[in-house]
Amino acid sequence: MTEPFSILLIGSGGREHALAWAIAKSPLCARLFIAPGNPGTAQHGENRPDLPVSDHAAVVAFCKAEGVGLVVVGPEAPLVAGLVDDLQAAGIPAFGPTKAAAQLEGSKGFTKDLCAERGIPTAAFARFTELAPALAYLSARGAPIVVKADGLAAGKGVTVAETLPEAEAAVRAILDGSEGGALVIEECLFGEEASFFALCDGTRAVPIGTAQDHKRVHDGDRGPNTGGMGAYSPASIVTPAIAEAVMTRIIAPTLEGMAAKGTPFSGILYAGLMLTSEGPKLIEYNTRFGDPEAQVLMPRLTGDLVPALLAAAKGDLSGVDIGFDPHRAALTVVMAAQGYPGAVRRGTEIRGAEAAGDAGIVVFQAGTRRDGERLLADGGRVLAVTALGASVREAKDRAYAAVRRINWPDGFFRTDIGGREVAREEAASGD
Repeated sequence: MTEPFSILLIGSGGREHALAWAIAKSPLCARLFIAPGNPGTAQHGENRPDLPVSDHAAVVAFCKAEGVGLVVVGPEAPLVAGLVDDLQAAGIPAFGPTKAAAQLEGSKGFTKDLCAERGIPTAAFARFTELAPALAYLSARGAPIVVKADGLAAGKGVTVAETLPEAEAAVRAILDGSEGGALVIEECLFGEEASFFALCDGTRAVPIGTAQDHKRVHDGDRGPNTGGMGAYSPASIVTPAIAEAVMTRIIAPTLEGMAAKGTPFSGILYAGLMLTSEGPKLIEYNTRFGDPEAQVLMPRLTGDLVPALLAAAKGDLSGVDIGFDPHRAALTVVMAAQGYPGAVRRGTEIRGAEAAGDAGIVVFQAGTRRDGERLLADGGRVLAVTALGASVREAKDRAYAAVRRINWPDGFFRTDIGGREVAREEAASGD
């Protein structure tokens, strides 16, 4: 039996609040540090805003001084920057991929090339670093078409262009701007999107759940893409047959391809899928728990998360089984600051967030800060109000009831999170 140990969680968003909430429940968690953390994570551990996570030597020194037995890296930027590499070199178990393996998220072009090498179903694509060839390709292909910044863009580097002028503007913004100077142009896939999560140890993968995210900022999937305005889990559209196809045709060849490159992938492989008439196709990979998907996956856990994270970090998932409640759905509604995903006003007061949570409801915090006893908005996506229910419909009703108990006039939210799934439930029941 492993003795309890200290854990360091890296990050400050809603995903990290959800992870802190789950990790703190583990009998193996003797002490939880969160760097930098937020007011929500402070409810479950000790925030360390004084620890600069971009200073890898400082993180290693902190872990050694505090006897940290596991580091869980929440966001993508520290993964792409190689934090896991430096922790592993110091003999500290770290959950997440190495810098080389994190290219699956850090470079869309890298992932598309891997798909081509391994026969992984995905949209037809081309990569560009120069403006003229990219514009010529657009002209030849026509619209609708998808333009993606190659590097990290916080979920907002994708343009699904309905017209050529819109696509050309997106290309110019990337190649003439500061988004990395590289892009991928790909065909526009049609179908329904879903998120698929697999826990990986370098050679094997364990599926751990499905979800559907709502990326567009406004009801009816209108407006610009965001980091996510809400989500629910499980996604019934990912049937057992589709899940098996994802594991065999997408996840397994990805792990095989990464291992063959000498960069085995360990951590969470989050596949964004389009369920087309030809079967599931990979839209893109994230190499960490999603946000707001973590906020609906964590409440459905029936087992202990920490042993699974530690096993993946140590490269051996044999015998690991993460349990999720098959009889309970979860739905989260993101409350964002007016203006998001553009410029937002900070410092507005939020009242009633703690009181909104009751049995089966958790208000995960993201862009918040404390001013004495007052809770203030301090970002774009500010809260993720999550509810459990026997169905998505019940979880949705409970989540929105909790949202209405929060007094934040400067915030807004979508009113249709989970609507498509509720319609499926009603059709299945004959209502």
